[in-house]
Amino acid sequence: MFENVEFANPQFFWLLLLLPIAILWYFITRHKQVASVKLSSTSAFNGANYLAKLKPILFILRLLALSMVIMALARPQTEDISTRTKTTKGIDIVMAIDVSSSMLARDLKPNRLSALKEVAAEFIKKRPNDRIGLVAYAGESYTKTPITSDKSIVLSALREITYGQLEDGTAIGMGLATSVNRLKESQAISKVIILLTDGVNNSGFIEPQTAADLAVEYDIKTYTIGLGTNGNALTPIAYKRDGSFQYGMRQVEIDEKLLEDIANATGGQYFRATDNEKLEAIYDEINKLEKTEIEEFKYYKYEEKFRSLVFLAGIFLLLEWLLRTTLFKSFI
Repeated sequence: MFENVEFANPQFFWLLLLLPIAILWYFITRHKQVASVKLSSTSAFNGANYLAKLKPILFILRLLALSMVIMALARPQTEDISTRTKTTKGIDIVMAIDVSSSMLARDLKPNRLSALKEVAAEFIKKRPNDRIGLVAYAGESYTKTPITSDKSIVLSALREITYGQLEDGTAIGMGLATSVNRLKESQAISKVIILLTDGVNNSGFIEPQTAADLAVEYDIKTYTIGLGTNGNALTPIAYKRDGSFQYGMRQVEIDEKLLEDIANATGGQYFRATDNEKLEAIYDEINKLEKTEIEEFKYYKYEEKFRSLVFLAGIFLLLEWLLRTTLFKSFI
């Protein structure tokens, strides 16, 4: 009955101090409430003596009724809270992912592309209130997923990104320009591109600086990430007869100056990820930098529980009155 119940007016519980006072007063005055008669024998009144011993039941019923009334005055109630959220500042994000052959290098485990997809998936899951799109690029670029709020579609598309879907190369300008094209019509208050590459711009017909100027024109912030260890990495260098890659050590070359210029021009930041842990930390940092403002509304619904207590008090008083006017009538 009183599970998860709170009391709106708990100060009324102080009235329970009246109960021990009433009990004390009853024991002091109970002998004065019944007239005494001296008889030579009381054998004819054995049944009446039994009822007289039960008379305190009337007082107990009054105490119970008083206790119920006091508890009812304290207003027991249950509280049901429902929460609704409203996004007051939405962010549209496009993740531009390099899928050139060098992304199969094994300086990150199991390779750069697989490590990136795992970390990017966690990033997407942490942005439930934003719209996200995917752009893949190598020697050319294409939109894998337009910006959408359906994270299941984005995550599914991310899993499908593999090497070999595009001509090999690294067209940073093309990847950035395609991302800008996805966001230029967006009505979101904040528009963000996260561009990742592990090399230098060596393909495509759009210069990275031109794409960066477009991002500035459409007020699109760009975070750039250079992916790869410092020094040499085990990288695909040729094809074997069976069509698989032959791996060899190769110097890691990332145009960090270009990536820094793009980030600075658009109001973003440049990061360097040299291992799995650093890559994860970078996406966590971007997640903290790009905050979506959420307004939360709480609705409180109260259900009063005092009615059952008032009903019980009435039952106790009615029972006390019936006993007093019938069974114990001759003793009052």
